[in-house]
Amino acid sequence: MASKGTVKSSGNFNANADAEVLYKAMKGIGTDEDAILQLVVSRSNSQRQQIKASYKTLHGKDLISDLKGELGGKFETLIVALMTAPLAYDVKSLHDAIKGAGTDETVLVEILASRTCQQVKEITAAYKQEYDHDLEKDIAGDTSGHFQRLLVILLQASRQQGVQQGTVEADAQALFQAGEKKFGTDEQEFVTILGNRSAEHLRKVFDAYMKLSGYQIEESIKRETSGNLENLLLAVVKCARSVPAYFAETLYNSLKGAGTEDQTLIRVMVSRSEVDMMDIRAEYRKMFACSLHSMIKGDTSGDYRKTLLLLCGGDDA
Repeated sequence: MASKGTVKSSGNFNANADAEVLYKAMKGIGTDEDAILQLVVSRSNSQRQQIKASYKTLHGKDLISDLKGELGGKFETLIVALMTAPLAYDVKSLHDAIKGAGTDETVLVEILASRTCQQVKEITAAYKQEYDHDLEKDIAGDTSGHFQRLLVILLQASRQQGVQQGTVEADAQALFQAGEKKFGTDEQEFVTILGNRSAEHLRKVFDAYMKLSGYQIEESIKRETSGNLENLLLAVVKCARSVPAYFAETLYNSLKGAGTEDQTLIRVMVSRSEVDMMDIRAEYRKMFACSLHSMIKGDTSGDYRKTLLLLCGGDDA
């Protein structure tokens, strides 16, 4: 299957030569940021991991530590994220979202709603290995109510496979009875169905729900729920419909308005650059009548902007 990413492996790759380029870019007075960013975005993540290993072998130093010492601000955050293996990046993002005083629910929602069951299983195992903690326990300890229950269900990573033809109507009916049809809302029904059915199955349920109630499921969720639970339910629904469209909207929300949500922008641009960035760009153009490229260009600056635009990979003006 052809990758829908914008970042590809380099054909004539030489990890030692690349490690030397980065070493020279940081050696002496001043740093050649352009040399660093051009090299990093023109290598795949697995190639970057090999460069890290070569750098240590050749120079006896840690590449990430050196980059952190030479770079600064959002540009540093972006380059370090690109140099991190995808699984380790998800694990660290979740850990950072949970540890400390507050919880960054947006990160929990985004990662657990959008990753495949296989990826979630790998994340849980890697989290345990890295922090000697149980991810489910850590998340459950930091959240509550139906929001917590749905996160725990998503962490089980045991969605049904395929379409259960016989239960599509029943699921749509159950959602209708649990929300629009009753006074108050039975959130548990939403949590159970949206957390356990496959994406293909859910798309059929949403169509049946629309026929039954006259509403899109998203409209009902917005009316019937609020706060973190609403955000998570909507993310699950959007990812069931289209993961690239979900990320296009996530990027749009991080860029629109006065400030830029740089953490979200960095996380999505890095984690989708080798997965489906081409599809995200196409969805973005369709949904927002402007290109992702033009929005990033207008909202960011310097080497940070240059790197993001290379990850974006082109303008769909």
